[in-house]
Amino acid sequence: MASNALPTSLPVLGGSHELTLRALALEPDSFAIRYFLTPALPETPDGTSPILLALEAEDDLGNEYTDWGGAFGSAPDGSYTSGTIAGQPGVPAEARGLRLRITFLRNAEEFPYELTLPVAYDA
Repeated sequence: MASNALPTSLPVLGGSHELTLRALALEPDSFAIRYFLTPALPETPDGTSPILLALEAEDDLGNEYTDWGGAFGSAPDGSYTSGTIAGQPGVPAEARGLRLRITFLRNAEEFPYELTLPVAYDA
């Protein structure tokens, strides 16, 4: 397993929130991206959010990855949402970059964002 620190932030959802990608964790069969959203995403009374997150990815070698789910929750003080979104299969050690398309879905409207993350395995 390897973990890459990612101090990457961008405005999302029409500029009403900021997405901060915190780390890319690489496993043999998958990868996971840890993130924060500020302010926190709204939640319904049952603890779910009316905003969904979807992931598509491709590495610099041309391998494609599919969304493998994730989890999120609000901070105890409600100031941000912390979450993880995963993709599969695992990223090969030869890859050096992972192009992401992260799409927020809200009220049948899509908010897609594209960015590239560096990939580095521990030596």
